[in-house]
Amino acid sequence: MSASQPPHTADVPTLLVKIFGKDRPGITAGLFDTLAAFSVDVIDLEQVVTRGRIVLCALVTAPPAGLEGELRSTVHSWADSLKMQAEIISGIGDNRPRGEGRSHVTVLGHPLTAEATAAITARITDVGGNIDRIFRLAKYPVTAVEFAVSGTETEPLRTALAIEAAVQGVDVAVVSAGLHRRAQRLIVMDVDSTLIQDEVIELFAAHAGCEDKVAEVTAAAMRGELDFEQSLHARVALLEGLDASVVDKVRTEVRLTPGARTLIRTLKRLGYQVGVVSGGFTQVTDDLKERLGLDFAQANTLEIVDGKLTGKVTGEIVDRAGKARLLRRFAAEAGVPLEQTVAIGDGANDLDMLNAAGLGVAFNAKPVVREAAHTAVNVPFLDTVLYLLGVTREEVELADTHTD
Repeated sequence: MSASQPPHTADVPTLLVKIFGKDRPGITAGLFDTLAAFSVDVIDLEQVVTRGRIVLCALVTAPPAGLEGELRSTVHSWADSLKMQAEIISGIGDNRPRGEGRSHVTVLGHPLTAEATAAITARITDVGGNIDRIFRLAKYPVTAVEFAVSGTETEPLRTALAIEAAVQGVDVAVVSAGLHRRAQRLIVMDVDSTLIQDEVIELFAAHAGCEDKVAEVTAAAMRGELDFEQSLHARVALLEGLDASVVDKVRTEVRLTPGARTLIRTLKRLGYQVGVVSGGFTQVTDDLKERLGLDFAQANTLEIVDGKLTGKVTGEIVDRAGKARLLRRFAAEAGVPLEQTVAIGDGANDLDMLNAAGLGVAFNAKPVVREAAHTAVNVPFLDTVLYLLGVTREEVELADTHTD
């Protein structure tokens, strides 16, 4: 229902007309055809359909004196003719004004249990929040539900729900409400174990016969136990002498994360700009940029001399600080304020980027990253990030089926 109470309706007698029953075409039109005979004005209107059952609520001004009884009788007769139920409640004015503070709370469950829902909604109440509206964004591959919450500021709400989400095993994102949520945005992703399922350097290492050694160093770096630049040089050195033809083989071996194409296609349809930053290599990210239609891509570059990898990288190193720097650079080039950027990553070297973005999403991340990011997604579908932006499954499917 509406968020405020205009002066001209504050003290006006009103009727809340509620209709329940099996959904079918024409119910809304039929109700208002019935009400039109009584010269009422519409103040508010809301309709929800769940499993084929409709709940239609209309807040209208009371009819002229002496006609309320006839209105009630007429509405009930109309509802009975459709084998539906009607309830009419008298009152004064509109809703009470919403409390200060506006947030969107998105809850992702696989499945979303009643127990988890009870716990999350209880925490909202505990921090002084009121749930004004609930809307399902998706029913698969996860259940995604959005709560519009007022009465509390975003940060304390986010903190409380992050703790409860970890206990309940669901993913919860809390973002400030406002027009910026639907404004043009920039989405920047990590590549290895985020956009793709693989660690690119491990794919190269498999061809060099040093996969185990490289994987060991990679894991330690992602846990934050090693300096990234040092670990990068140590791993790349193991590739010295590898034939450059391996680059094409590695490109074919790269596996996109489930939902990656859908995520990017939907974002592009919505007019968003999308980029990647990677501690991996331009030999792969440039190919991904072309294949996926990305707007930005930056990574390290393997040095190749006389058709062989030298075991060195060239140019500016893309490390933890570098990723945040590139996020800012991409945002400036895209003309998007930093607070309207979204960063997605899984490793410790993504933390600066996640914290610099307006919304930092830890995607199937290491514990240290989940604890530091604004929100976490722990299901294996990258397109679930869309629900955190308020995009519905129906909009996703429309992007999937749209052809140029």
